[in-house]
Amino acid sequence: MTSTPYTVADVMTVKVVAVTPSTGFKDIAAAMERWKVTALPVIEGEGRVVGVVSEADLLPKEEFHEHRPGLIEQMRRLGDTAKAGSTRAENLMTTPAVTIRPDATLPRAARLMADRHVKRLPVVDADGILKGIVSRADLLKVFLRTDEELATEIRRTVVGRLFPLSGEAVGVTVVQGIATLTGEVRDPGLIPLAERLARSVEGIVDVRCRLGHPAGAGGS
Repeated sequence: MTSTPYTVADVMTVKVVAVTPSTGFKDIAAAMERWKVTALPVIEGEGRVVGVVSEADLLPKEEFHEHRPGLIEQMRRLGDTAKAGSTRAENLMTTPAVTIRPDATLPRAARLMADRHVKRLPVVDADGILKGIVSRADLLKVFLRTDEELATEIRRTVVGRLFPLSGEAVGVTVVQGIATLTGEVRDPGLIPLAERLARSVEGIVDVRCRLGHPAGAGGS
């Protein structure tokens, strides 16, 4: 009943800056600064993603620059102390990389970012080959859709399909991403479904459903 949901492929950045396992520390830092990113996928061969190196992976070198960690601290933070002494991506990167497929839905990508505490995800195909990268900002692109575009989609995919007979009596307005449905429909049992489907339209912030049922009317 709904329109095809947006996928990662619809919003991802196709031009991706990546490094190889042999890329040196200073080159990684320089690439982050030049391209204004906080993490870089690490690829090998034909573009297979083997890890991700982030600012967090580079910081231990600065943290332990002026003092050597004691034995207890070394034992407690083995990963960080190892990275502090590393000079190449293969020893700095986090592996395996947290990745996502191009056909994944945006809610799936958002949940994965939240669960794994990452700000961006390499997008890979079935063979693990890098196809793009999706960030938190990319996931918010759907909220840049115009109110007119959103209203048109609700009329077409929700009102037009649920209420083919009484659809002309249903009003749809969208202001700042908030949709309002007004009017009377023949089948009140479909009203909760209409609200749910309108809320599922990508880019909708909220839905105010004010649909009613004319007194004395029969079913649709």
